[in-house]
Amino acid sequence: MTSSMGILLVDGDDEFRRTAARRLKQSGHHVFDAPTAEAALELADRERIEVALVDLLSPGMDGIELLEKLKAATPGCEVVFLTDEATIETAVLAIKRGAFDYLIKPRPVGEVENILNKAYEHYWLSKENRQLREALERTVQSGEIIGEAAVMRQVALMIEKAAPSRSPVLIQGESGTGKELVARALHRHSRRADKPIVTINCAALQETLLESELFGHEKGAFTGATAAKLGLFEVADGGTLFIDELGELAAGLQAKLLRFLEDGSLRRVGATREQTVDVRVIAATNRDLREEVRAGRFRDDLYYRLNVVTI
Repeated sequence: MTSSMGILLVDGDDEFRRTAARRLKQSGHHVFDAPTAEAALELADRERIEVALVDLLSPGMDGIELLEKLKAATPGCEVVFLTDEATIETAVLAIKRGAFDYLIKPRPVGEVENILNKAYEHYWLSKENRQLREALERTVQSGEIIGEAAVMRQVALMIEKAAPSRSPVLIQGESGTGKELVARALHRHSRRADKPIVTINCAALQETLLESELFGHEKGAFTGATAAKLGLFEVADGGTLFIDELGELAAGLQAKLLRFLEDGSLRRVGATREQTVDVRVIAATNRDLREEVRAGRFRDDLYYRLNVVTI
């Protein structure tokens, strides 16, 4: 999947930009680099760009404005920002506006390439989802999903009824049946539609990394934690968090998720105080959670807390 990314590098640091471009070209990627935001947009207009690595303080334009213009010029393009600790708040705002991630400077080129690979994978998954949504929307009239199969009409009815609620929703189904499409439909028709829907796949990360992604961490919380990081619960504040492959969640994280569902509170890794955010949780799994509960691999109290509405 990552053999031939179309990568745009935007950074006023000529040495870093050229070093990164040379390294990425050696890995077989199509790399275009620009020292300014204006030059980057010119490249985006004429080249195939799938992933962009952008200095948040690139000369010529505000980083958020450049993000929006890149998204408009290259639909689906994933943007990763480079920033320093002084601009982390702006980087978090950029994620809410559609950026894939942000990296704190300085960062070895090898680590940068790993993040770009993840962004590229997300690019293709999003592209496939867009194609599925387009196919689904061809069966949409007056905002309602219609179809010949009774089961599709039932799913559409459940989405319509569940969307306005604040309650968690559990989506169950085999891989490839469109669970994320259902989650996005629930968000789109909810009162949170103008806020972000943030997605995480529990099967894609190890337990310690997953905890940090979900709940965030404080600077110095563990080796390599050189700066504080907001968790996805905080990023999704006011909106929706879609937790995919819920059945892969380890026991310790099941307990933390249960605590959040009970009172909306969470604690970053390494933090001494709790905080509260307003997030609706939608979870999906291809496992039979009732069987997982019987086998002792999934908490029964978490299952019942999530199983308020099941699609």
